[in-house]
Amino acid sequence: MAEVTYTGADIQVLEGLEPVRKRPGMYIGGTGKAGLHHLVWEVVDNAVDEATNGYATLIEVVLHKDGKTVSVTDNGRGIPVDKHPVKKVSTLEVILTTLHAGGKFDGGSYITSGGLHGVGSSVVNALSESLVAQVKRDGKLYEQRFARGVPVSKLKTVKSNVRGTGTTITFTPDDEIFERTGFDADTIKDNLEVKTYLNGALRIVFKNEASGERIEYQHEGGIVEYLDHLVTEEKTRRVHPDPFVLRQEELEDGLRTEVCFVWTEAPKERTVSFVNGIPTRDGGTHEHGLRDGVTKAIRNYIETHDLGQRKLDITADDIREGMIAVLNLYHVDPQFQGQTKEKLNNPEAKSAVSGAFRAEFEQYLNAHPSTAEGIVARIIQSAKARQASRAAVQNVRRKSAVSHRLNLPGKLADCSSSDPAESELFLVEGDSAGGSAKQGRDRKTQAILALRGKVLNAEQASRSKVGANKELSDIVDALGCGLGEDLDVTKLRYHKVILLMDADSDGHHIATLLLTFFYRYLKPLIDGGYVYIGQPPLFRVDALKETYWALDEGDRDKIVARIKKKNPRTNIEIQRFKGLGEMMPKTLHETTLDPEKRRLLQVSIPDDARVATEMTISDLMGKDAAPRFQFIMDHAAEVEELDV
Repeated sequence: MAEVTYTGADIQVLEGLEPVRKRPGMYIGGTGKAGLHHLVWEVVDNAVDEATNGYATLIEVVLHKDGKTVSVTDNGRGIPVDKHPVKKVSTLEVILTTLHAGGKFDGGSYITSGGLHGVGSSVVNALSESLVAQVKRDGKLYEQRFARGVPVSKLKTVKSNVRGTGTTITFTPDDEIFERTGFDADTIKDNLEVKTYLNGALRIVFKNEASGERIEYQHEGGIVEYLDHLVTEEKTRRVHPDPFVLRQEELEDGLRTEVCFVWTEAPKERTVSFVNGIPTRDGGTHEHGLRDGVTKAIRNYIETHDLGQRKLDITADDIREGMIAVLNLYHVDPQFQGQTKEKLNNPEAKSAVSGAFRAEFEQYLNAHPSTAEGIVARIIQSAKARQASRAAVQNVRRKSAVSHRLNLPGKLADCSSSDPAESELFLVEGDSAGGSAKQGRDRKTQAILALRGKVLNAEQASRSKVGANKELSDIVDALGCGLGEDLDVTKLRYHKVILLMDADSDGHHIATLLLTFFYRYLKPLIDGGYVYIGQPPLFRVDALKETYWALDEGDRDKIVARIKKKNPRTNIEIQRFKGLGEMMPKTLHETTLDPEKRRLLQVSIPDDARVATEMTISDLMGKDAAPRFQFIMDHAAEVEELDV
């Protein structure tokens, strides 16, 4: 590896630290157990970044006797301690006291990183009662102390003639911020072990001073060894002995990935994904790409070798049932949904991963026919079981479904299926969009309910007014499960309820009003994972013979930049959609309705965000205007353009 300099000049400063203590949930997801342990992950991830980029081989994590103080030590290069050229204080102090200050923005000091937001170290410092940073560099041991994000000592040299390099961060979370400040040793150990699966050469040592426990983790088998662990954890048997493995594959757009998966007898799919070693628990575009590539490869293999069966409809869920997969994507510029980095949003990741895996996996299936036949047999078994189960359910539901349809709202274009598990209801803005959606849908499984204008704000209206509202009552009638205290999820007619609004400010407003209604009167549907937000494109980008779809201005600009990078002279045509009704039915199906191509966001409320969610709904949608005024005043400076 070429020598890369890493000094204070590499550290870029983007903005200040002030918001963290005021709104910690924005940075760590909440102040409960998950948020508390997120502090450990932030510090450990910085150490792992040193290992991933080839500068560290050992990380030591110590849970001290008080149970609420943690030290993380790595043998990497050590955080720079020279004077920062802009801030005129030590670079260590800049990193620990300034949001968006780090060496990971320009790609020079780190090739890939899980901490590209550049806020992790400073957030940990801001939310800690005390933090001590020690750095071994240039033959010296440096130290600086902080309290609640503020330096309480200057950087000083505490020892000379020191061997090696590295960083130690010791911190105690602030009990003024967190509900409780005691760490769970098992939670920390599980996370650390996963890190070593993803970095085969990395060794991590965990010490618990209270119990005297010392555990060393190192898994040279990498993600294949992790897959073995997951199969054992699921207590299931493999359908084929050897997994499909793709290591460190170079993809387009500078992406790099490794993956392995195997089919088992488990009744469901399980995919564990990461980006630059960070667990993406809510998945994202890289997971969509893996699923898309696997599904298409299997379908092509079945069709090519004529392995299908007459009258047996094999779905994508049938194909992936029992599949257990580990996916780690390396991306130089990952865009996560939120600071907690639990979902990847980069749109290019889906096509890159899908394209790579489809070709490689098809080749693998053709080269290993016995393995392929075992996988296909498992898929056919799954499809037959689903078909038999559906037939039994339909026989029970048919009478009630037919009688219920007599009372369905007139604007509902219902689907022909009476199986809720495969049925979807799209709530669409306006008759024009509703018309396009009705023509572009799959009539068997997709129902369309067109809504007229902006619906009632359920947060400000009484229960009687909500019940009398035509648009909201049509939604309740279509769903068939009741609302409020009378809601019965078992009677829900569609297991995907998708809010499909225009990709502009009016559409966002209508979606917010509908989410407020669902939160107040149909919350079990959110808790059950039945509610989704559709993401139609705002722009169509045509270049040569290729067509790209962009969610927003930022997505459009990235697509244009990629096209221009490949061929600066390419003629690019851009069309902005005024609304869904402007799309041809075929275009709407291709971009927004087709389950294989569309983008959906599942609406969920994490346990540690329920209080914050309640406050947000009450403040922003309630009758009292004062919180909204304060919100506008707090965030007015962040608005560059106002869409009115």
